[in-house]
Amino acid sequence: MTQRAGHIAVVGRPNVGKSTLINHLIGQKIAITSKKPQTTRHALLGIHTTGENQIIFVDTPGIHQSREKAINRHMNRTAWQSMDYVDLILQVSEAGRWNDEDARIAKALAEGDKPVIQVPNKIDRLRDKTVLLKELEHIQTLGDWRAIIPVSAQQRQNLDTLERALIPFLPEQPWIYPEDHITTAGMRFMAAEIIREKIFRYLHQEIPYALGVIIDQYQEDDRLVEIDATIMVERDSQKGIVIGKGGRRLKEVGVTARKGIEKLLGRKVYLDLHVRTAKDWQSDPKALARLGF
Repeated sequence: MTQRAGHIAVVGRPNVGKSTLINHLIGQKIAITSKKPQTTRHALLGIHTTGENQIIFVDTPGIHQSREKAINRHMNRTAWQSMDYVDLILQVSEAGRWNDEDARIAKALAEGDKPVIQVPNKIDRLRDKTVLLKELEHIQTLGDWRAIIPVSAQQRQNLDTLERALIPFLPEQPWIYPEDHITTAGMRFMAAEIIREKIFRYLHQEIPYALGVIIDQYQEDDRLVEIDATIMVERDSQKGIVIGKGGRRLKEVGVTARKGIEKLLGRKVYLDLHVRTAKDWQSDPKALARLGF
């Protein structure tokens, strides 16, 4: 049989479940998730090879109107630039909560030259399915969709239908990556992302998403991986929240992050975390460069 391989960008406004969708389509977690908006900050490739087909998903930052800070402008630019080289675009929205931001993205995609599939996500949360039907009728008028496929990424509803719909858009060509690859991200990047995810999980609403993680040192041998990392916050009050009373909160984050990194690497990890205040780091080009932007 003929092999197929191609890139598919997964785009949409913040917090509609783009990363969760990719994780479940691939069948393995490669992108961090949280309930906070703008959790995804970089375009991350997730590789799904099955049968004769290799789908390379491009997980993009949420597209939003706020451009006050350099990091927000970067994430918007990253999301739009990620669509330049793909074969198909999935616009993910939240079922029952279509808004002006979704419509603005749909309009921009309709003006482009890439095929687009609309994916209303989180259908399991809608008790009244007539709401979804009315919304789909409205969405149908807003773009030249190749298909509209409602799903629940979290509950894996309709994902098989979605995956089958993607295959015809993949060019007939040899696979781009080896069969066993699931991402192109380096281990330093993945370690920083896991640390950031665990901070979000522990702090919930206590601190804004505006924090960053820098891997200061990453050394490995056959037995152990040693990682020194700095958590950057914008204010001293945030630093105190992250550290917690007697350092307890930071220790909890460190333990769960270490376990997550060990699971990813399959090796023992020594993780040393520090917290540093860097005022307005999200608008500082030097700080952003250290974070890989």
